[in-house]
Amino acid sequence: MTALLLGALGLTLSLLAPKLLATARWTDRAPVAGVLLWQSLTLTAVLCALGVVLAAPEEASRAAGARHPETVAALLFSLAVAATIVIRLIVSLVKVTSRARARRDRHRMLVDLLDRVERHDGLSGGEVRILEAPLPLAYCVPGRDPRVVLSDGVLKVLDRPQVDAVLAHERAHLRHKHELVMESFTAFYQAVPGPLRDKAPLDAVHLLLEMVADDAARRRAGSGPLRAALERLTDAVPLAEEVTADPEGESRRRRLARLEGPVASSVALTVAGTAAAAGLLVLPTVILVVPWLARALDAWPFQ
Repeated sequence: MTALLLGALGLTLSLLAPKLLATARWTDRAPVAGVLLWQSLTLTAVLCALGVVLAAPEEASRAAGARHPETVAALLFSLAVAATIVIRLIVSLVKVTSRARARRDRHRMLVDLLDRVERHDGLSGGEVRILEAPLPLAYCVPGRDPRVVLSDGVLKVLDRPQVDAVLAHERAHLRHKHELVMESFTAFYQAVPGPLRDKAPLDAVHLLLEMVADDAARRRAGSGPLRAALERLTDAVPLAEEVTADPEGESRRRRLARLEGPVASSVALTVAGTAAAAGLLVLPTVILVVPWLARALDAWPFQ
């Protein structure tokens, strides 16, 4: 029964819940809680898959009254499958992380070489680099030695308060290590078999992280300068290569809509979303796995 319930929960979290959460709009008011809920949902789905692999053979063997050798063989097989799932996720994470770090190292070297020092105009922060480009581009290069990159176009079309808002936004990405969040979701996305892959979580989490950085920037520079800067900036380098482009500008419209009026109170949504994320991780373990584990240990053949 445990395997069946875990399987049903895992399928719900893998197929139904992402579609509902990706289209939800309450996360615009509580983006931090939205990111936590996405992380909890993804991790719980993985744990449910592992739980099914481990519980199903043991429960089937116990129900059929199998002798000890068959039970041991079933358990060893399930452990092998569980180990394969974990190893696949770890390998995917290592690949994504190493590729992202190599790309950022090359990018960092290039922006250092192309930096126009004479255009800094008193901009604070030794991580800022100015590139000669007519388009108004602004992005960050995360890592142990991060950079915030602006183009000449940014300095031409934005005034100083707007530039400060852009810098605060990019520095929020760096300060909160948003690239690590995107790398973990990218690794999970690539570890899933091709026919089952869905970019909705990647795109949704990327947008929520942009909103988190927006909130940090408007606390420092105000909503007005940030909104004016966002209207004039051109989309540049995303935090993950796999993020889908936004040709219709829906993500930009949602971000601008949040900045039109005063900051809406979202404490209740943040608390509720965070509690839901914690409950999603804890409840399946406490309600389903712990009782099954107690029964499985009681029936362990070497006792």
